[in-house]
Amino acid sequence: MHALAWFLAAIFGTLLAAALLAWPVWQFAQAINLDFAFHRVASRLWQLLLLAGLLLALRRLRLRGRADWGYGLPLPEFLRQAGLGLAVGIATMLPMTIAMLASGILEPRAGLDAAMVFGAVAVGLLTGLAVSVVEETFFRGLMFRAVSRESGFAVTALTTALVYAAIHFFARTKIPADEVAWDSGFRLLGGALANFTNPLPVLGSFVTLVLVGLLLAGVRERTGAIAACIGLHMGWVLVIKATKSLTLANESAAWASLVSPFDGYTGWLVAGWGALLVLLAWARGWLIPAQPASR
Repeated sequence: MHALAWFLAAIFGTLLAAALLAWPVWQFAQAINLDFAFHRVASRLWQLLLLAGLLLALRRLRLRGRADWGYGLPLPEFLRQAGLGLAVGIATMLPMTIAMLASGILEPRAGLDAAMVFGAVAVGLLTGLAVSVVEETFFRGLMFRAVSRESGFAVTALTTALVYAAIHFFARTKIPADEVAWDSGFRLLGGALANFTNPLPVLGSFVTLVLVGLLLAGVRERTGAIAACIGLHMGWVLVIKATKSLTLANESAAWASLVSPFDGYTGWLVAGWGALLVLLAWARGWLIPAQPASR
């Protein structure tokens, strides 16, 4: 599991490094009259360290070509698979929105009109595109490729799905400027990992994301690229973002507990639907027809 260790070191090793260095970096920023909030300094520092860590990992693991990144398909075929994935993503997530509305878990916002729907869809599309390209390139592109060189599909799918799910639960924590001290980076890190110390409230969302990761890994294996993964991911994010913009949660609904407080959408309801989709996708050849492309 040499490849997996490199990716975990890049993610979690740089988290520790950022926690250690955040305070002196913040002190330096204050000394040159850059009045940045401590949590922002720590966040940007981690992003820079993570980028450096990933570049080192990519070099050591010899991940260089387009196929290693998941972009080995010719452009017309890549776009065709991405478009098909987008349609399937919307079609498979929209039933969850309908179910939540029908059960009273969600209620339409007052004054809902066509302009609001158009705006929500547009924002959802842009958000979905940005999120899906970044996350699929990393998880189903580079990480999948590296781990699959050493392990079989089952190990690769499970490990990438678990890491993919875990990073979504880094909570956002803030520390007031007058409370910043030498250990603030570690207190910030502890707050970011708070969901892992009390996992029950967000367990449904975690299971949902693991199932999503397994499904996307299957599509990646079947198609040999990340085009369909990007489309699927984009479609799911589009529906979720648009739904949250156009509806309000009804916490008194009988089935409200099926939706997690983590994001107000995923939870045990979506996890059950995701499990069914994984089973159906497995039985039907992972939804997207196999393509003669390099893995």
